[in-house]
Amino acid sequence: MTACLFNPRSILFALALLAFSILGADSSETAGSGLPVPRFVSLADDRVNARAGPGFRFPINWVYLRKGFPVEVVDEFGPWRRIRDIDGVAAWIHLSMLSGKRTVIITANNPETTPTTLRRAPNKQSAPIASVEIGAHGRLLECEDNWCRIELTPYRGWLPKNVLWGVYENEQVD
Repeated sequence: MTACLFNPRSILFALALLAFSILGADSSETAGSGLPVPRFVSLADDRVNARAGPGFRFPINWVYLRKGFPVEVVDEFGPWRRIRDIDGVAAWIHLSMLSGKRTVIITANNPETTPTTLRRAPNKQSAPIASVEIGAHGRLLECEDNWCRIELTPYRGWLPKNVLWGVYENEQVD
């Protein structure tokens, strides 16, 4: 009787490893989008499921109910994006439920700056257009230096970048 030179478990493990490496190399699910991570996007629908993991088999932890709500993509797995919201809560969302349209939320990140005045031009001396409440949502139009132009329907104007959640400190938006 001859002894087996290879352990059957080792052979199965090697075959499984080979299969995963071959399938993973050509699979678009693991390739990523090629877009920068992290980045800001917004919700594309008024009902978006936030899941515990990257797949339909994972439970829904909660449902976002606001189209256009800004979120930050912090990871990607195939067609799934791990997002973080303004409260720092993370979840997985299918990419079909996300939009590249940029939106922001007015915050009180900097106690020295009160985001109460939407201005006509990007400076503190510019004419006021409207008063803005913390928590208001708007569409991001452009950013230059430390100011961003946003739309808070029906108004369009400028706010300091440091009172906006949905845009990075050194990011320029055209």
